[in-house]
Amino acid sequence: MAVTWTVVQLERNASDDGVIVAHWRASDSETDSDDVTHYGSSYGTTGFTPDADSDDFVAFDDITEETAVGWVKDSMGEEQVTSIEESIAAQIAESKAPSVVAEVPW
Repeated sequence: MAVTWTVVQLERNASDDGVIVAHWRASDSETDSDDVTHYGSSYGTTGFTPDADSDDFVAFDDITEETAVGWVKDSMGEEQVTSIEESIAAQIAESKAPSVVAEVPW
């Protein structure tokens, strides 16, 4: 599957509607042949310094989730986005084949 990026909340300046923080989640899952679903996810925040006088300023009511996710990814840069997505894939791989097993022999 592919990692899904969502923005779960935005914080904004009340005075100019400029977004100052985006709370985001990236997640993926994979179901194996035994119908067990393995999950991986990452959650974080990204800060912004809005400029209401900028030509590309977007009023709060006009922001779409696609736009907000784009801001988050652009702010992180391709290398960090790739690192997060690789971490999620590693979580799924670890769930499918754990390196540590917690159990007792009796």
